[in-house]
Amino acid sequence: MTLETKKNAFIELGKFLSQFNEGNCIKKETVFGNDLFFEKFTDLIQLSQSHNGWFTPEQVFFSIQSWAKALTEENLDQWLSKYDFSDVKPKKVALILAGNIPLVGFHDFLSVLITGHAVLIKTSSNDQHLLPFMANYLIAFEPQFANKIEFVEGKLENFDTVIATGSNNTARYFEYYFKDKPSIIRKNRNSVAVLDGSETKEQLTALGEDIFRYFGLGCRSISKLFVPKDYSFVPFFEGIFKYQDVIHYEKYANNYDYNKAVFLMSNFKLLDNGFLTIKEDSSYGSPISSVFYEYYDNLDDLQKRLENENEQIQCITSNNLVKNSIGFGETQQPKLWDYADNIDTITFLLIR
Repeated sequence: MTLETKKNAFIELGKFLSQFNEGNCIKKETVFGNDLFFEKFTDLIQLSQSHNGWFTPEQVFFSIQSWAKALTEENLDQWLSKYDFSDVKPKKVALILAGNIPLVGFHDFLSVLITGHAVLIKTSSNDQHLLPFMANYLIAFEPQFANKIEFVEGKLENFDTVIATGSNNTARYFEYYFKDKPSIIRKNRNSVAVLDGSETKEQLTALGEDIFRYFGLGCRSISKLFVPKDYSFVPFFEGIFKYQDVIHYEKYANNYDYNKAVFLMSNFKLLDNGFLTIKEDSSYGSPISSVFYEYYDNLDDLQKRLENENEQIQCITSNNLVKNSIGFGETQQPKLWDYADNIDTITFLLIR
């Protein structure tokens, strides 16, 4: 299968996904496979929350639209143009996927197939349906994918390379179990925002998207704020007020009530707006419905700290206050070339 053949299949998948917007799914006659797949995918989206209570239709639609925007000819060409695919030795790559947000493992799936390898997939029990559906769509469009894609429920066997995602605890198991295989082992990471008080209300509202999208369950969800010592949180709370309806979702509300009670029983000082608590804490990983904050003295020292602790950080958002940060509201829509943990997956797959 040529690179162009593979790209065309994913471009067609992107066109298919582009039809599915929250409250406005429009079937386009020019899209391949709609007779077979459109209604089934609509039903699957609505059923996703029954498979995983955090996968509300709103969150699933957002993930689908993010991938629809990514899987264009222009984006794929820009992403792949710097690589040499002329001497790929096909292998079987095992993927152990997380299930914290919808389609969280799709980039690895795409990377393995686009580089010409076969993929052996063990999905998370929390996200077992969306990726297999997309795999079936790809096979329908390009049957040559049929012998390149395999899903397994039990033990992974007969593979050459592995990409595994999990917690810090499971990562230690993965590192031992796959010690004889070329591997990428992904651990817990969190994302942070650096503020200085000059942010506009619009920017802080956009930061709310980075915090509340996927209920804060993603590694690109902002879980920690760095603020100057004289920082007032009033504008921050005003900026994120748009997201107040999150508290009406039962699973989120239960976490809010529980975590707030734990903090208060421990006599921690909290700031609280009725749907989010913020707590001064040096850790990066805050629980659902809470964001930690920490004061900084100067940006140069903070920059050095973030660089030294980069293995704990997935991404940084700010108003150009620190190096390698992205704009507010952008953390949850990475580009194809924005690699998890800053590990270039394509290069890893091409040199093995």
